[in-house]
Amino acid sequence: MGKTDIIVGLDIGTTKIAVIVGTKNENGKIEILGHGKTESLGVKRGVVSNIENTVRSIQIAIEQAEQRSDVQIKYVNVGIAGQHIKSIQHHGSIIRKNIDEEISQDDIETLNSNMYNLNMNPGEEIIDVIPQEYIIDAEQGIKHPVGMLGNTLEANFHIIIGQTAAAKNIYKCVRKAELEVVGLILEPIASAQACLSEEEKEAGVALVDIGGGTTDIAIFQDGIIRHTAVIPFGGDIISEDVKEGCTIIKKYAEELKVKFGSALASENREEEIVAIPGLRGRPPKEITLKNLAHIIQARMEEIIEHVYYEIKNSGYEKKLIAGIVLTGGGALLKHVSQLTEFMTGMATRIGYPNEHLSSEVSDDIASPMYSTGIGLVIEGINRFEREKKKQQKSGSKKESDVAENGKSGQKDKKTFRPPTFLKRIQDWFERDELE
Repeated sequence: MGKTDIIVGLDIGTTKIAVIVGTKNENGKIEILGHGKTESLGVKRGVVSNIENTVRSIQIAIEQAEQRSDVQIKYVNVGIAGQHIKSIQHHGSIIRKNIDEEISQDDIETLNSNMYNLNMNPGEEIIDVIPQEYIIDAEQGIKHPVGMLGNTLEANFHIIIGQTAAAKNIYKCVRKAELEVVGLILEPIASAQACLSEEEKEAGVALVDIGGGTTDIAIFQDGIIRHTAVIPFGGDIISEDVKEGCTIIKKYAEELKVKFGSALASENREEEIVAIPGLRGRPPKEITLKNLAHIIQARMEEIIEHVYYEIKNSGYEKKLIAGIVLTGGGALLKHVSQLTEFMTGMATRIGYPNEHLSSEVSDDIASPMYSTGIGLVIEGINRFEREKKKQQKSGSKKESDVAENGKSGQKDKKTFRPPTFLKRIQDWFERDELE
């Protein structure tokens, strides 16, 4: 991958909008060329609530990233999350006409495409279809079926479902910011790409991304994604509790949480006190760090309880040898890993998005708060490479067909084929513009 193959991740979060520009270097590592970050003013709990404010925030973050990377940004891979996201498991199969022919990539794509035709509730759409394992003539556990022989090709799928309106609003914001969406990627899957090693995914691990408005979960086992979930609580609700509990304004509540907050009250002493400036000449307000930690711990326990419920609900609780990996801005809270270990009994570490990054990356970028943005770049690069291989194969196939027919002609121009759901949104947006 050369410098021309530059991929951009756009993380439209509840508290921040982050843009990461990256490429893959000759050593196979991700090189971050630049980034932009601004306050998110139009998103609540991962869902766009104000189009104009969101567009403005996206434009500011894009401008910063363009200046730092010296790259003009047009195409972006966008993260999607929010409390409307859910996932289901589904089984699909096709009967092949010619069993003497090897299973091709076209067979795989036919099987995958069929999953987009499942009946959904009104207002819901299938956002992504992720094959977990393939089955050929009742032979299970096959990960790479291309080239094999068989009559019946089956697969177990992990299917991501979301509200059509929420996805359309994200798309609309990006288009209004004069950008093109090349991929809508589920945020917990992106964060997992940035923070988890292949060994952890193989052993079994739960990735928990504690964002501002939501906490996203992705569970892997045997190298396969087994469960995803989005919990509608995050760091913002903790700041809100601090604001109410300490009777201070939101700005000071956020600063208190970030600078002095702890998820374990027992780690703070009674005599540790911090003073908050008074409003309009009023005397400063004194707050004990122990009291602050009690407020944070109560809400953090609720979030962890929801996470643990999802882990148990997945059926993989006893199979997660690598335990839990916490990432996102909320993972920077002091003692959060200790509280998680105490409540779940599972080994816990903080996940930094440096698993696939080149060594030159600055410490501020390799922070858990950028896990989703960096993951969107990694997943974008993976999709780009898969598409490139597919086009090269179809290109060589067309050339051989041309040679067989004794004809000559120009090779087809390479085109990027968007996923089914993204194509539908693009069509909708174009119709909307014409009207």
